[in-house]
Amino acid sequence: MSEPINIEEIINLVRQQEPDRQDIIEALQKCSVGQWTSNGYYRFVDGKNANEPNAEWQHDECIVLEQDDKGDIVLDLLKDGRIGGIEFINLIDK
Repeated sequence: MSEPINIEEIINLVRQQEPDRQDIIEALQKCSVGQWTSNGYYRFVDGKNANEPNAEWQHDECIVLEQDDKGDIVLDLLKDGRIGGIEFINLIDK
């Protein structure tokens, strides 16, 4: 994968499926630079040494957004409130 993701589309899914999670919407709005690290994963935060002391990536929770037409999306939320990355389930094996 090389094309950028559509953050606004994902924000709309959060508004529909997780309307009480304004924190996720704000975190997505702050996402600017990311990269595809595999066919199905777009990362915003370096995952090196994830969850180890002093690592930038400190995982907090995952949120699954369901889509019938394009496949589910999993948001990796970090303890500092940032979005670590987004997994596009339907793209994993492509």
